[in-house]
Amino acid sequence: MVIQTIEDIETLIIEDKWMMDILKVARRLELPDWWICAGFVRSKIWDTLHGYKEKTPLADIDVIYFNPHNTEESEEKKWEDQLQKLRPNIPWSVKNQARMHRINNLPPYKSSEEGISNFPETATAIGVKLNDQNEIVVVAPHGIVDILQMTVKPVPRFAINKELLEIYEQRIHRKNWHSIWPNISISNSKM
Repeated sequence: MVIQTIEDIETLIIEDKWMMDILKVARRLELPDWWICAGFVRSKIWDTLHGYKEKTPLADIDVIYFNPHNTEESEEKKWEDQLQKLRPNIPWSVKNQARMHRINNLPPYKSSEEGISNFPETATAIGVKLNDQNEIVVVAPHGIVDILQMTVKPVPRFAINKELLEIYEQRIHRKNWHSIWPNISISNSKM
């Protein structure tokens, strides 16, 4: 399959029964400003671009939401428990973007999309969800060119900040994506 547009990404997900099931399960929580993001989308695209017939196993399914009125981590665990009851064999990870800015010492986010825009790599800064009409919605604050060209590089905020750039570099080393997707290119972070 050729993937060139957001519509192509939507079609890719619609045609994947497993991904659609995961999205439907997450939507049942009715979380505010929710998305499933990062590897859930990136891995599907890279698997497809590499011609893989089998899905690359995911370490977790990142479900995010935005609720500034309750930023307790224990609240996220309650949502994870609910998802675990609905689909016990899925490695759910739920994070409220109203508190995630603290991880990298950034100013507070105003939405889940802003949280996604501050994921370390542009190729990971992508999310999907189902709207009320059961249609796929894609958010990609830095566009989709890098993910489609299989280019890994830091998001702008990480690229210009020495401490954040170190986080990006450590993450790239730890993820070892080349061993899974040999056709990706990892941008030298010393731009």
